[in-house]
Formats: sequence, C-alpha cells, structure tokens
Amino acid sequence: MDLDDAYDNAGHITGSDEYPPRWAAEAEAFRQRQGVIGRARLGLMYGHGTRQAFDLFLPDLTPRGLLIFVHGGYWRRFDRSLWSHFATGALGHEWAVAMPSYDLVPRVRISHITQQVAQAIGVMAREVAGPIRLVGHSAGGHLVARMLAPEMLAADVAGRIEHAMAISAVSDLRPLCDLAMNADFRLDAAEAHAESPIFQPRPEVPVTVWVGAEERPVFLDQSRWLAEAWRAGHIIDEGKHHFDVIDGLQDPDSAMVRRLLTL
Repeated sequence: MDLDDAYDNAGHITGSDEYPPRWAAEAEAFRQRQGVIGRARLGLMYGHGTRQAFDLFLPDLTPRGLLIFVHGGYWRRFDRSLWSHFATGALGHEWAVAMPSYDLVPRVRISHITQQVAQAIGVMAREVAGPIRLVGHSAGGHLVARMLAPEMLAADVAGRIEHAMAISAVSDLRPLCDLAMNADFRLDAAEAHAESPIFQPRPEVPVTVWVGAEERPVFLDQSRWLAEAWRAGHIIDEGKHHFDVIDGLQDPDSAMVRRLLTL
C-alpha cells in the first residue's frame, strides 16, 4: 500500500481546494452576524502564544452547557477562524460553543498540541457553567479522544464531560511514522504509541465515533479501530467524505447534532 496516497484525503475529493476558502468565508459571515447581536467573544486567550486562543459563541438564552469543537488539518493547517459557522447546530439548542486554535507542527510536536488543547478546555470550562460535550474532526477528533485519557483534564472539568464525538479521527498514529508528512510530525515509535487513543483505557464517558462512508479506507479503519477498542457508538454516514462529513454540525435538526447533544 502507498501510505501517502492512502492518507491523502484532499487528493481523492473532487473540488477539495474549494472547501477551505468557502469555510473561511462562511465562518467570517457567521462571526459578523454573531458580533452584531453581541453573541460572539473572539480571541480569548488560554495561553501565551498567538495561536493559543479561542472564540466563544453564546446562545440567546442562558446556555444549557458548553460544546467544544476542535478543528482538524493533520495538526499542520488551519485555525479556529475557518469553522465558526459549524457552531450553528448547537446554538440552535441553546448550547454555547467554544472553538480553540493551537500551535501547529512542525513548530511543536503532536504531544504538545494535545497538552495545549487540554489547557484550552480547562480555561474554556470556566467561561460557561454546566455540562461539557466535546467534538473534533480529523486531527481534532484525535485530540478530543486524547482528552479522555486518565488525568488529562482536571478532575472537576473531566467530571462535567457528558459525551465526546470523534469525527473521522486518527486513532492509531503508528502508521503516520511512515508518511512523508512525518517530516512535520516528527513522530517516533514511542510518541506515536503514547498519542494513539486506541491504547488509552476505555473511557467511562459515552463516545461516538463518526465517519463518512465515502472516506479513504484507512479512515474507515481508523474509526473502526477506535470504536472497537472503546466499544463506542459507531456511525458510518452514507454519502459523506472527509470534508463534508461535518456539515451536520450546522443543522440543529441533523442526526449528528441530535446525537451529540442528547446521548
């Protein structure tokens, strides 16, 4: 198997280069609308680096809880500014939504990103009372799954988490050691094992593993491995590929949002 091709999502999605600019434009329009009505708090810091910041979107009423969305991009690309509009579904159910950025490889290692996201969740949890639900896409799905490792989060924060959803997540990082992208990841065998959620204890928190049926076979495998290791809910979304599988987050009535907020 050509592993570089196997893990190349964009190369196998028609019009893949159109997605990031469309996401950016829709996210910017969403932030402007939320800002006009005083429902956006942007650029809140959780650390000292310029990327160690998050945006918080608030519903019209007192929040029922906090949904935290962690973005993907192979730990190499993107920031919170592309995803703001994916808060729409949860806001429609009166949940606040927080979205952090984090430093990227190769400036930092994947294990450092994991620690940054844990730090971000600790700070974001102080902004909104009540239960917490986690959702992440691709590399963000990996990072959300890592948050369920023992002692990753402070006990008071971990105790508020009701559900985690890993969308199209990488759950076993060992194959990534053989990718050309590992020039940026700088994974060795020890870090790849330590950062692989499939080797964590099965969490007590309910977990849903969600993946598009039209994704690359290795991502179907990665999702299945996590679902089997954790005996988690496993949803294969018919007709969806790696980039449009998260579209349900924009719709309050979607199966994805309903499961995310009610399981």
